[in-house]
Amino acid sequence: MPSGSETTPEAATAPPTAVGTPGAAATGRPGRAVRLARLARREAARTALAAVGGTALALAFPPYDLWPLSVLAVAALALLTRGRTARQGAWTGFALALPFFFLLLRWLHVVGYDAVLGLAVVEALFVAALGAALAVTSRLPAWPLWGACLWIAQEWARDRVPFGGFPWGRLAFANTGSPFTPLAALGGAPLVTFAAALSGGLLAYAAVAAVRLRSGAGGLRAVLPGAGAVALAAAVTAAGFAVPVPTKGDDSVDIAIIQGNVEKPGMDFLGRPLMVLDNHVSATLKLARDIREGKTKKPDLVIWPENSSDLDPFQYTQAYDRIDKAVRAVGVPVLVGALVDHPGKPGFIDNMGIVWDPTTGPGASYAKQHPVPFGEYVPFRQELSKVITRLQRVPRDFYPGDHTGVLQVGPARLGDVICFEVAYDEIVHDTVRAGARALVVQTNNATYGRTGQPEQQLAMSRLRAVEHGRAVVTAATSGISAVVAPDGRVLQRSKEFTQDVITARIPLRDGTTLADRAGAAPEWALAIVGLLSCAAALLIGRRVRPEATEKNMDKKGQQ
Repeated sequence: MPSGSETTPEAATAPPTAVGTPGAAATGRPGRAVRLARLARREAARTALAAVGGTALALAFPPYDLWPLSVLAVAALALLTRGRTARQGAWTGFALALPFFFLLLRWLHVVGYDAVLGLAVVEALFVAALGAALAVTSRLPAWPLWGACLWIAQEWARDRVPFGGFPWGRLAFANTGSPFTPLAALGGAPLVTFAAALSGGLLAYAAVAAVRLRSGAGGLRAVLPGAGAVALAAAVTAAGFAVPVPTKGDDSVDIAIIQGNVEKPGMDFLGRPLMVLDNHVSATLKLARDIREGKTKKPDLVIWPENSSDLDPFQYTQAYDRIDKAVRAVGVPVLVGALVDHPGKPGFIDNMGIVWDPTTGPGASYAKQHPVPFGEYVPFRQELSKVITRLQRVPRDFYPGDHTGVLQVGPARLGDVICFEVAYDEIVHDTVRAGARALVVQTNNATYGRTGQPEQQLAMSRLRAVEHGRAVVTAATSGISAVVAPDGRVLQRSKEFTQDVITARIPLRDGTTLADRAGAAPEWALAIVGLLSCAAALLIGRRVRPEATEKNMDKKGQQ
């Protein structure tokens, strides 16, 4: 028998293996570290291109507003995942999404860049799943169509989970001033996303056809599909111009928006108690003086922003008296934003819009239905607060409201939507369906001032205006306050971190758009089609592989 120092013939001919890798010697495969290094080298160029695509996609959103880049980014992801395995497609999708969300959500840096990165990673996982699905369906006929449906499925999931979802970064929100925008009146934000994604997929199809033509494959046959794809992409892009967007009101109302301003931007925008409230009271008293002196026409109603009262007026008489004084001075109902102790849940807060009448005082109210996780409430508070001490800066949880924000404010039946709720299709849709004749977005963006976040939120208001055929009024503590026409045009807007009063006449409408009547049906239908296409591609792939194996075995047998 050979001694321990001798080498057997089998060992001499065995391929080298990575030291310390279990099973490597037995299988002859390289170690995991070696395989990962090889994979990284192979995918480096593709990963870099995906990252460039993600950066371009971020520039499509406000404050940059380069919307054509959203279409090109979709095309890039389609090309980079075409013909790849599901695992490779997932990595490419993640590589595109991580820089995209990091740049888009950079306004969260006031909380910490770890928060930016953490949220970007969570959101990028959804696009990783999209990349895997795009790779799988890229072998199907009409793959640009299935890809557009899969974009809807990805946004559908991201809008709902976890903790109620986070819709920031939908393709539709990059296209609030593009030719795709009017399509929102037909199918809401999902149809805008679908059209942008389909146009990008068709451009990718044309690029594949151009490469085939250049290589001499297919001859004239390769020209027609590519040219047809470009023509169809142009037709989809221009389709919005044929959509009528209703703008004529059944009647109108004169409003005034009070932007009181805050002491400073950032997490500590409140300053000393009553400072924010005093700012809004003083601006309202000035408006009342201008009305008495004939400098300004008396409005029918006044709108204050979210958190315009930094103390609960029902618990602090100083706050109640200041609000009541301002409302009586101006002489019309005021929609006041305030944080109020929940009456039935001790320790919880309601983020409310309160109709304050100059004669009868506070009346009807709306409580925010969708509090922001980790901003307005802390999931798993007891466990997470021990690990993440910053969560202690949210001392009490906000309690979700249980009804829509339709409020009678003077002569107008308005739909109140508070801050981030404007990003959620269902909340705005339900508010309009409940009878809102115009929409009000009470918001407080002081924490994220001068970061691009107020511009991103205003873009959502523009899309909602077109989607529902309603004027949208944004009232912000520190800006951007704005008046948006039903066709999405910004008629007036304030500067950030200035005290301002905006007066305007807005139309009130009773009619509904096709998007109002369809509700979430288009989104569900397109998402289901996307998922079915993915299932079909997987099923076809499983059938093809055994047939290919049998053919290879037959060839070997003939040899």
